[in-house]
Amino acid sequence: MSDGDTLNLWCEQRRVGQLWRNPTGAIGFRYDPEWIPGGGFAVSHSLPLGMGEFAPEEGIAQRWFANLLPEGTVREHIVRDLKLPNTDFDLLRAIGGECAGALSILPADRQPSGRRQYHPLTDKDLADLAARRGHIYAAWPAEERPRLSLAGAQDKCPVLMRGDQVFLPQGEAPSSHILKFELADYRHLPAYETFTTQLAAAIDLPVVDIALRTVGRTRYARIARYDRVWDKSGEVQRLHQEDFCQALGYGHEKKYQEYGGPSFAQCYRLVQEVSSEPAIDVQHLLRWQIFNVLAGNSDGHAKNLSLLHLTDDAGRPQIRLAPFYDLVCTRAIERIDYHLAFDVGGERNPSVISPAHWEALARQCDVRPRFLANLVQKTADALQERIGPEREKFEARHGAYPALQRIGKVIATQCRRIAKR
Repeated sequence: MSDGDTLNLWCEQRRVGQLWRNPTGAIGFRYDPEWIPGGGFAVSHSLPLGMGEFAPEEGIAQRWFANLLPEGTVREHIVRDLKLPNTDFDLLRAIGGECAGALSILPADRQPSGRRQYHPLTDKDLADLAARRGHIYAAWPAEERPRLSLAGAQDKCPVLMRGDQVFLPQGEAPSSHILKFELADYRHLPAYETFTTQLAAAIDLPVVDIALRTVGRTRYARIARYDRVWDKSGEVQRLHQEDFCQALGYGHEKKYQEYGGPSFAQCYRLVQEVSSEPAIDVQHLLRWQIFNVLAGNSDGHAKNLSLLHLTDDAGRPQIRLAPFYDLVCTRAIERIDYHLAFDVGGERNPSVISPAHWEALARQCDVRPRFLANLVQKTADALQERIGPEREKFEARHGAYPALQRIGKVIATQCRRIAKR
């Protein structure tokens, strides 16, 4: 097997394992023999530690690592800009240096340099980046080009923030924030995501830290990465994480339940099984799904949930449900399917979900129906109480934003349905 058909997986300066592709292009994975006895962690719930290999023919390694990559037109732009074959393996080799979580993927003939180099972005650079909707590869010379990969179908760009200064990572240097820009057909998307996320925080859901910013006449959302922390020396460090498609062994093309992806009950059982604080995290998960129904976020799929690897005060490893992200009132946006990514008791239309559907979901998750019904009512009451004040706070900070009326109407309608039923 040539070096061109192998990649190494690293966690900082330690080699975690090796990826390879067979003659048909399928990807396999094995852990490094020194990673396991050295206290290394399992990359995934679906890739448990062991001395064997996850053969390409099994597909599990291919699905896990492909889930690190962009999707759809975002992927097509990168393939075109870098003039790459459109394969998972070639993309991982080209842009796998800075991914979600703590891992870096490098060609077999390279080791992590340990150097952290960043290119400062001026306001003009940032405006140009916004105009390109975060597409970075065609705009930078090869020697300064970052190797950044973020999953998903939306344009976004990882950066490092120090105060208000924005830096573009070079090579495998870690980022600290993600920027999401306006789209031609969805101009309000950054504002909607910011407002929806801040509304979720107002009713005590654990969410990412998000802020709406403006460069020129363009708005963008700036999101602090929950899988990055700052150490005492002022350097950003990576934390490992995986999304629920990765943890459950699904490919990104099955992130929606409708297309063969996991059900909400499967996600619930995963959290019960792996969380270090399952009683807390499963309740957060239930409230997330209730919020999605009431706040109009129909795009809450399995890749919008993640597990985060932490350590407690004594240095012992912990696994927790990650803060919620990608919260958008999609029902306020025309031309987006209003059906829920996860059904509620077999029903995906949020307009007709009844107490019977919530009861069915409770039984699927082995939760007392009365307990879930109370959570639904409490969430509806909290949303009705907070929507007005949160909009006032948002507009005091960003100016009048009439388009938020659409979100208010969606939430008011959904909460009224709860009250009637």
